[in-house]
Amino acid sequence: MQKTAIVIPCYNEALRLNTQEFINSIRSNEHIDYIFVNDGSTDGTQEKLTTLCSSHPMQMHCISLKKNSGKAEAVRKGVLRARELDFANIGYWDADLATPLSIIPRFCELLDNNEITMVIGSRVKLLGRKIERRALRHYVGRVYATCASLVLNLPIYDTQCGAKIFKNSKELKIVFSKPFSVNWTFDVEILARFIMLERFGGAKHLIESSIEYPLEEWKDVSGSKVKPVDFFMGIIELFKIFLFLSAPGAERRFYKLFKD
Repeated sequence: MQKTAIVIPCYNEALRLNTQEFINSIRSNEHIDYIFVNDGSTDGTQEKLTTLCSSHPMQMHCISLKKNSGKAEAVRKGVLRARELDFANIGYWDADLATPLSIIPRFCELLDNNEITMVIGSRVKLLGRKIERRALRHYVGRVYATCASLVLNLPIYDTQCGAKIFKNSKELKIVFSKPFSVNWTFDVEILARFIMLERFGGAKHLIESSIEYPLEEWKDVSGSKVKPVDFFMGIIELFKIFLFLSAPGAERRFYKLFKD
């Protein structure tokens, strides 16, 4: 397994952050590092992260943002830090560990294939898989995921699962080089930026270079900060991404965004 950094965005996670799970993970795999991004938390998150990272400084790192900037920017800052540390693979994971950390090596095995540049966790409830999700959240999520797939013109089942790992490539650097224009749907904007790189930068086609991996286990952890109104905000953000991809002048917008 190649050296891999996993970014963990944290906002007021003092009560939900299971530090022992992260300790167990690095003890069982020396090739995984965690980069925690404290996104301007107002509870005891910073203290908890400081204690955790100081106890394992070789594999745990902490970034502290002075003010709450949103998950999208927290993940972006973490990915940029990981690129400075020169990891082979870089990903991000939800702090509540709805997706177990134990699946990370499997994602990395898939990335060992030279043709694969991205592995995305997918919450598909199949026989033999333990996917525990509230019914309402599932059906709302399916509506949203279908809209996202149509906007991207990509046969993807689950854009919003908070478990993704990428190869550390020049394309990844470009995708994360500028702040995202959306917050709740930044996962979709990541894919949209890769699609733009296909069109105008000569990058590999996502259909050929990406894998959606059906998770063996996922659980709906209580305390989520996602509210019903965020679904409607997400639809508005999807429309914004649609315009970015499909409105006239897409190539001009792409070069304007990534001209540096």
